[in-house]
Amino acid sequence: MQILAFDHASIDIIPIVDPRRPKPLQMKPLEFLGSSRDDLAAMPAGIRHNIGLELMRVQFGAEPTDFKPMPSVGAGVYEIRVRDASGAYRAMYVLHAFQKKTQQTAKTDIELGKARYRMIGGKP
Repeated sequence: MQILAFDHASIDIIPIVDPRRPKPLQMKPLEFLGSSRDDLAAMPAGIRHNIGLELMRVQFGAEPTDFKPMPSVGAGVYEIRVRDASGAYRAMYVLHAFQKKTQQTAKTDIELGKARYRMIGGKP
């Protein structure tokens, strides 16, 4: 709803935004680096859907439901964690997407995340 203020002196009508109406949420852009989009597309449909929902939460300014910081990759890098019957899957805020097969993240996955982090100007 928009409220109009009436200026009696000059007979101008000035629109005023209703402060009770919340502003629409702004979605942040999402950019995939390297092969991360293809890596994500190769995952099972349910995993792709769940990672997509988690990425959308981040785009709207919320935190993913299951994540952990990845300081070994770079400041501000987080790993989104999704699991199903076929295993554990990860997405480093789309620097890299992969299936996790051991308790510890493979050095090759961390190194690839670091390289892509540098691509966006990050300093590990």
